[in-house]
Amino acid sequence: MPNDLPARASQSVLTIDLDAIAQNYRDLRLTHLSRGTCAAVVKADAYGLGARRVAPALYEAGCRAFYVAHLGEAVAVREALQDPAASVYVLGGLFANEIAEFRHAGIVPVLNDLDQIELWSGEARKAGQTLPAVIHIDTGMSRLGLSPEEAARLSAEPGRLAGLQIHFWMSHLACADAPDHPLNREQLNLLKAMTGKLPPAPVSFANSSGIFLGREYHLDQSRPGCALYGINPIPGRPNPMRQVARLDAKILQIRTIDHPRTVGYGATHRAAGPTRVATIAAGYADGWLRSLSNRGFAVVNGVKVPFIGRVSMDLITIDVTSLPGLNPGDPVELMGNHLTPDDVADLAGTIGYEVLTRLGSRFHRRYITTPSGAA
Repeated sequence: MPNDLPARASQSVLTIDLDAIAQNYRDLRLTHLSRGTCAAVVKADAYGLGARRVAPALYEAGCRAFYVAHLGEAVAVREALQDPAASVYVLGGLFANEIAEFRHAGIVPVLNDLDQIELWSGEARKAGQTLPAVIHIDTGMSRLGLSPEEAARLSAEPGRLAGLQIHFWMSHLACADAPDHPLNREQLNLLKAMTGKLPPAPVSFANSSGIFLGREYHLDQSRPGCALYGINPIPGRPNPMRQVARLDAKILQIRTIDHPRTVGYGATHRAAGPTRVATIAAGYADGWLRSLSNRGFAVVNGVKVPFIGRVSMDLITIDVTSLPGLNPGDPVELMGNHLTPDDVADLAGTIGYEVLTRLGSRFHRRYITTPSGAA
């Protein structure tokens, strides 16, 4: 939805604070990183908040390296940045029918196996040019990346890298949000051992939570994602990041019901007495999870009020009995400083990542700048 058009009266509003995102980046880079550089992960449309607006804000904050999941996302970020010197990396790897577009758009592939290395190296040799690449080494996730066996083969056959300029060797932490998990140390030691046998190049390792594991995990480049968008990178401890996004739904109707009336599909909530029910313009089609039925909350005038009945496709019903004076059109906070993405995720039985990335396209998106960094 175009962001330069005013919201319709009935439309819910998602407010994204670009300065808060920029300040989160600066905090991670300047306060928490004791060495190396700091990239930004802007995949999944900047975690649902709009990469075309978020990436330039991060660029203005000093970021020059951006990671996305696939080529389509990379092209959109490249166009938004308008600086060919900024690096845009595609985590999902390289396919033969995408090589021309990678080269035309100036996108750098993250190569995840020996076949992808051969594809990109072959293109470099054919063109008589050196092409940039990041090479992913799997140290414990068992998803993408060279297996230890492939990495050993590459170290024994470095000619496979002919024509490639290795920006980074990279790996990804599996359990960084659990600081005492032994796999963190195992992955770090394995990465150091494997890269020690490969041609020298910088190493990219720490994600958002990995940054908080300490200096030895930072290596040459860290790649925060969730922390940029206000999700707590250190679960169980106070969140050091600024809140970035606020979601306000509009009240569509208010009515009073009494026992034995029920609310919503399946009659899963029954009024115990006189109850004022407000119906608001949000639902699972907007990404507000159905698992929040009868357990989620909204905030109205600073007061928490419960969801009653099921979250449906377009509507949520809340109990506003304790709040007289509300009217259709009044805003109801579903997410913000009172209810963070992590708070909503706890209620829904998921993680803050999913809450943000599921945000739908029907919200009016409003981008603001607040020099204080307050969302």
